[in-house]
Amino acid sequence: MTSYKHTQIGYLLLFATLAVLVLFTWVQMTARAEPLSVDSGTNFLVTAVMGLILFILASFATLIVSIDEKYLQIKFGYGIFKKKFLLSEMVSTKQVKNHWYYGWGIRLWLWPKMWIYNVSGFDAVEIIMKNGKIYRIGTDDPNALETAIKQITCF
Repeated sequence: MTSYKHTQIGYLLLFATLAVLVLFTWVQMTARAEPLSVDSGTNFLVTAVMGLILFILASFATLIVSIDEKYLQIKFGYGIFKKKFLLSEMVSTKQVKNHWYYGWGIRLWLWPKMWIYNVSGFDAVEIIMKNGKIYRIGTDDPNALETAIKQITCF
């Protein structure tokens, strides 16, 4: 049973993905109009790389955060990039603001040493684990996420 579930949409990343798709489509259409100057293997490779870039961009368009009795789970897009946190291993949680230069996506920040998971905006909830590791989970509803974690973990 899930006690909390929220999906944050990264509209800027969706727009960027759409812009890249339009650019790649234009490149492909232009390349097909030109006389064949490269072999079909190179053409296939370029198309495959373009597809991979679009696939990765689209996978970071949303961030789903869910909490059940045992875990806090985060999942980007369609689930290729995901992580589970054992609630019993959490020591504390608090709302924080990420700096603009922390970026979006999955980041390892070295000072202070922490992992950041974010798709949009600067609001996040910081979680400190028993082993000392720090994680920041971006959200557009930090109050509800912090409250849900504190209700289940009782700290």
